[in-house]
Amino acid sequence: MGSLFAELARQASTNARREVEAYTREIAEFGFLDKDPRARAETFDHSVWLRHRTVELSPDNAELSDDDLEYIASMGELRAGAGMSLDARQQVLRLHTALMLREINEATEAQRGAGVDELMRMMTWFAPQGERGIVAYRQGFVRVLRRRMPYVEQVALLARSLLNGDPIAAELAEAIDMELSDRYAVTVFRLPDPPPVDRILENELETLVKSHRTPIVWGSRGGDGSGELIALVPVRSAAERAEDVPPHTVPDLLPDLAPEHVADCVRDVAQALGRPCAVGTATAPLPELSDALDRARRISDTAPLRRASARSRPHTLADVFVELAVADVPFVDAWLRALSDRLASGPDLLVTLDMYYRHDMHRGATATALNVHTRTLDYRLRRARELTGIDPGSTRGVRTLSAAVTRRLSGAWR
Repeated sequence: MGSLFAELARQASTNARREVEAYTREIAEFGFLDKDPRARAETFDHSVWLRHRTVELSPDNAELSDDDLEYIASMGELRAGAGMSLDARQQVLRLHTALMLREINEATEAQRGAGVDELMRMMTWFAPQGERGIVAYRQGFVRVLRRRMPYVEQVALLARSLLNGDPIAAELAEAIDMELSDRYAVTVFRLPDPPPVDRILENELETLVKSHRTPIVWGSRGGDGSGELIALVPVRSAAERAEDVPPHTVPDLLPDLAPEHVADCVRDVAQALGRPCAVGTATAPLPELSDALDRARRISDTAPLRRASARSRPHTLADVFVELAVADVPFVDAWLRALSDRLASGPDLLVTLDMYYRHDMHRGATATALNVHTRTLDYRLRRARELTGIDPGSTRGVRTLSAAVTRRLSGAWR
């Protein structure tokens, strides 16, 4: 055994002890090691074992055996059984990898830079075998979750791991027999009030998860008292979607157009929620789901609150880009609010204008949707013009009054 490997073997116990101390110091969930001598000893023994196996296998570039991987998996099971969160698990893996690399560097420096060949052999071994060890640890972690966690909670965990870019998502998806997509429509259902704990609702959502193959998780919003549900609706790959792209279409505009099956999922989930909600969606590939969630939240914040219906669909950036911009310009927002206040003084004018624009200003379709005669509709449109000085059917009316109505119905001016 060369000098680098000998130095690592000599320092194995010291380095393992330093690793345990780092866990307790830097990861809050490992504070229990200070109060549980047995758990601390198990953690120390595993750290020593892993370092000895590294020194034994790396000189000849030998792989971790099946027994080695099973032992590593058992540590993942132990941590999951103790209730470790996914965030803490990720911290453990990052910290362990950083410490091992530091130890290799320290051992190299202790040899005054000698043994470059040994260092290259060590690093050649470390990358692939380290990855195999991490996969085994994740698999052990997921085994416990699969045994102990209800299905709907496993799905929620999968959704959070996808949004956080956590590699454990692959194992979680396999555990619940859900195939991962390379792209998702991150869809946020904003509710004006947090929904009560309702087992019937949870059962309905579980049924929808299975039928739509869609991870769903309850989210947490700011201090405005509202609640949200986040659904990750899988969409087809870029290659598959390209087959349906009409000629002369601008490709960059396509990701924000919600596919038809996203609308189907939105309608079903909104009906299950059974209360008004504002739905925003943004599509993105797997590595960008966190950013897509931010966009979908902003869209849902701007979208109007509506009850589920056969016409329910998610709002995209293309639907509310004007309102999104207005929300960031206070004096424009205040002007639109004053206009909406005038409309609110007339009976049913806000609802009428909302329906009018939703039906592309088609008088017959709008009157039918409102269940009124077209003469009644015409009277209300004239009344809106009298109150605001703006003709709802003009270009200015579409630009101005549609934004005012949408902002009002979103609840932004409560």
